[in-house]
Amino acid sequence: MSVTVAKSAGFCFGVNRAVELVEQAAKEGKKVVTLGPIIHNRHAVAHFEQMGVKVIDAPQEADPDSTVIIRSHGVTRQVYEALESRGVEIVDATCPFVKRIHGIVSNAEQEGYLPVIIGTRAHPEVEGIAGWCKNCMIFETPEELENWAKTLENRADLPICMVCQTTSTESLWNSCGKIAKKLFTNLKIFDTICKATESRQSEAAKLSSICQAMVVVGDALSSNTGRLAMICREHCDKVVLVDNASELDAEAFRGAADVGITAGASTPAWIIKEVNKTMSEITNVEAVQEESFEALLEQSIKTLNTGDKVTGIVTGIGSTEVQIDLGTKHAGYIPYDEVSNDPTVKPEDILKVGDEIEVFVVRVNDQEGTCQLSKKKLDGIKVWDDMAVWCEEKTTVEGKITEENKGGLVANVKGIRVFIPASQSGIAKGGDMTGMVGQTVSLKITEVNRARRRVIGSIRAVTSEGRKAAQEKVWAEIEVGAKYHGTVKSLTSYGAFVDIGGVDGMVHVSELSWNRIKTPADVVKVGDEIDVYVISFDPEKRKISLGYKTAEMNPWNQFMTAYSVGDVVNAKIVKLMTFGAFAEIIPGIDGLIHISQIANTRVEKPEDVLSEGQEVQVKITDVDAENKRISLSIRALLEVPAEEAAQEATEEVAEVEAETEAE
Repeated sequence: MSVTVAKSAGFCFGVNRAVELVEQAAKEGKKVVTLGPIIHNRHAVAHFEQMGVKVIDAPQEADPDSTVIIRSHGVTRQVYEALESRGVEIVDATCPFVKRIHGIVSNAEQEGYLPVIIGTRAHPEVEGIAGWCKNCMIFETPEELENWAKTLENRADLPICMVCQTTSTESLWNSCGKIAKKLFTNLKIFDTICKATESRQSEAAKLSSICQAMVVVGDALSSNTGRLAMICREHCDKVVLVDNASELDAEAFRGAADVGITAGASTPAWIIKEVNKTMSEITNVEAVQEESFEALLEQSIKTLNTGDKVTGIVTGIGSTEVQIDLGTKHAGYIPYDEVSNDPTVKPEDILKVGDEIEVFVVRVNDQEGTCQLSKKKLDGIKVWDDMAVWCEEKTTVEGKITEENKGGLVANVKGIRVFIPASQSGIAKGGDMTGMVGQTVSLKITEVNRARRRVIGSIRAVTSEGRKAAQEKVWAEIEVGAKYHGTVKSLTSYGAFVDIGGVDGMVHVSELSWNRIKTPADVVKVGDEIDVYVISFDPEKRKISLGYKTAEMNPWNQFMTAYSVGDVVNAKIVKLMTFGAFAEIIPGIDGLIHISQIANTRVEKPEDVLSEGQEVQVKITDVDAENKRISLSIRALLEVPAEEAAQEATEEVAEVEAETEAE
């Protein structure tokens, strides 16, 4: 058999704060009384009685020289004013979360809203909340709320402000919220459930669903403890509610392989440990060392000072702040603007209820029992430590470029402003750095001056390092014929330099195109990505000769693949000569139209019929592959006049007869 104690079992920080205030006041020798039992646990009350702390039921019972401690549930405004009128010293141990609800209902009523409280009417917390407004409505179930709303006339326009008892269940609150949103249009809803309570109940549900038996420790009169027992019974058939270890019966756990223990918010730690010890003895599991109530209280009392680094548990994420349980009498909170250095980050993106986080103490208010915290400041302190390490170890980090100035760039690295001189930006001298703003870049920290809060970084150091590694890789693997996808870095009159991965090679102008070009810029421009191949290389001189034009790009090969004798094509006249005209069939390939093939009549000069740039339709009449010559004819596509045809026929006959006679 195994025994598991819920992590959230026992005092919440509100109850813990109240108990500590009583403990401290009693130790100071004051005449201490509590207005009602400080918590719903008779053992804790008995312990304080032994220290001389008395319990009174009404303000009138307090002597003028006494110190009256208001318990964590809080009291009505009337009770508070009655205590003030008696001149007693008041120590307000009201839970800060409950105190916030007092302010909500009071302000809402002043603004013309009707406060609606969801909770148990007889619960001291609910009675206290109701006492901070003159008129309010209290509902224990969604059905009560809905039935009341249906009796109202013009309910849609009725201004409603709805709050919840801190120890209520999430499901009850959500159900009431859905009904209120459906019935009221002028509605303000404040989610005031204590996340510590919600977390405790959630953990109890999970633990009871995997255990064969559950022990719920707490006073039977505590509604918080009663609700825990109810939740456990929904998931586990064997649930035992005990006030202390003496009420445990070994027979009740016979046959249970796994036993879970949870406890209400008013259950002292020493009772939980005693129950755990007893259960461990029953189950032969190693017992936990027993500690006295006083020792546990002393252990839990922590003093907080501005500038401290403390660890806490996230208990809630509100609309303006994150609530933190520090395990002390103070209610810790982190304002939204103190969560992260990145203003675009939402608290719920990086934090969730139950997370353990380290924070920086910004301000302590003992009177209100609150402590303002900052995660951003502590993260900033840690980042400065990291900066020094990154600088020393030459670590590559990432940063986002936020601005450009005359001297260079500014990057945000983990919330720290890092200056990058122009010479270290990786941009050529005189180049435009504006385009880098908004980009995330890799850089190295080269200098850290914590006293002056100055950090200098270098993008170039990273690119140089990467380029060197890439160069070594290229030279280790390079061979004639190897193909690379590179980027044109610069142009000269004799060629183009191409970066093939950290190493620059040159493509001579003669290797850029099969056609005649005036400059490399006729084919490529800086920044173009092109495919090249290695013609030759010299590792000693670190020179690489590259080629760009390929056989596939050869216009003659393209022509021979696509055309043949007899094809009719469109061509453009590119040059006129005395013996004919040259016409471009495809870029780089011209054919000759002999003067005799320009028209179906005699032509004295080609320019009498044709002009440069003119588009004409021609027929391919001959291809001399060896000499790469092409004969074209316009005449072949035209009808020859009858007289000329007869003359040509006569001439052909005469030529044949002459050849015959010669034979």
